[in-house]
Amino acid sequence: MSCNTLLRNGGTHVVTFGIEEEFLLVNPDSDMPSSRAGEVIAALIPGDGLSLTSSAELLACQVESSTPVCSTGEEAAVSLLHFRKRLAEAAAAAGLDVAPTGAAPSMGPGPAVVSATERYQSMGEMAGAVADEHYVNGTHVHVAVPSREAGVRVLNHLRPWLATLGAISTNSPYWLGRDTRFASWRLIQYRRWSIQGCPPYFHGSADYDARLAKLVATDVVLDPGHIGWLARLSDRFPTVEIRVADTQLEAADAVLLALLIRGLVSTVLSRDPAGSGGGPDAPADPEILDAGLWQAARFGLRGNLLDHGPRGADLSRAAPEQVSALLDYVRPALEDSGDEIFVRTGMARMLAAGTGAQRQREAVRSGGFAALRPLFAGSLTAS
Repeated sequence: MSCNTLLRNGGTHVVTFGIEEEFLLVNPDSDMPSSRAGEVIAALIPGDGLSLTSSAELLACQVESSTPVCSTGEEAAVSLLHFRKRLAEAAAAAGLDVAPTGAAPSMGPGPAVVSATERYQSMGEMAGAVADEHYVNGTHVHVAVPSREAGVRVLNHLRPWLATLGAISTNSPYWLGRDTRFASWRLIQYRRWSIQGCPPYFHGSADYDARLAKLVATDVVLDPGHIGWLARLSDRFPTVEIRVADTQLEAADAVLLALLIRGLVSTVLSRDPAGSGGGPDAPADPEILDAGLWQAARFGLRGNLLDHGPRGADLSRAAPEQVSALLDYVRPALEDSGDEIFVRTGMARMLAAGTGAQRQREAVRSGGFAALRPLFAGSLTAS
């Protein structure tokens, strides 16, 4: 994915964005992951009218898609839906299913097959058993920033909101054939990697680059792309990359998440570079942010979330209240981009119908694990 910093649209500046999604290929007879992603990806090579690109991921059972640069939610939705439908068709032609979930509900007893690229083979060797069980898929949202310095400021100000974004995007309740009692088991699995979790607070881009260089100089990080912070600067594009979200059940969920994140980035970019101090912009203690991420992974939108707003010091409050605070915080940016109605309607729908994790659990309660297959198949074509 490439990304322009700003796009001139109708006389106003619109912050551009892109979405990456990871999907799991499974055998329909066993519901186990299938290591035939290369075959399916080959069937998606140009000539099918795709507006996205597809590629392998760490495991040979995963397929990743990347949208082109988008300036509107409609553009993103069209791209995501088209790819999901084509991926489902290509997988079906190979006798496989596609699972849009953040973690594999079932898996075999042996280690996962790592994709046969040099980089992924090196990463798998370094990670050991962590890579052997890396049956997890994420949604990554890139948002354009005008400079590296602005990008670091965005990262600093996003830190208190990462847990809220994680709760909204939970879609991985099952693992090893059972309910984990977490809304996002993927977020828990990711905690095992060498560099992960909420990024630290940086004192400008020079500090970011220096600390990145120190990490890359260790023997537990292959390159900047191996650093698994839930929000980071892209090492390829002029963007911030938010990686907290599970792969979303429906394309509409992914678009909702992307527009919320763009609203957050736009809000930070519109403020004074020094920030206003206090509220969600004040540096939070890293252990509190880490606890908030665990809380979001455990309960999703059906529990409490940590509040870093002006009410007080790091208090938990009901998830709908925290979501409302997020919407209020980004409201001016959503109004400017024309996204407010879509985002507020989408969040109301999600609070009522549930996140992907809740919808997976409802399907299993009504029809057992077999009910996940029609849920996943239907969600790939849901508009």
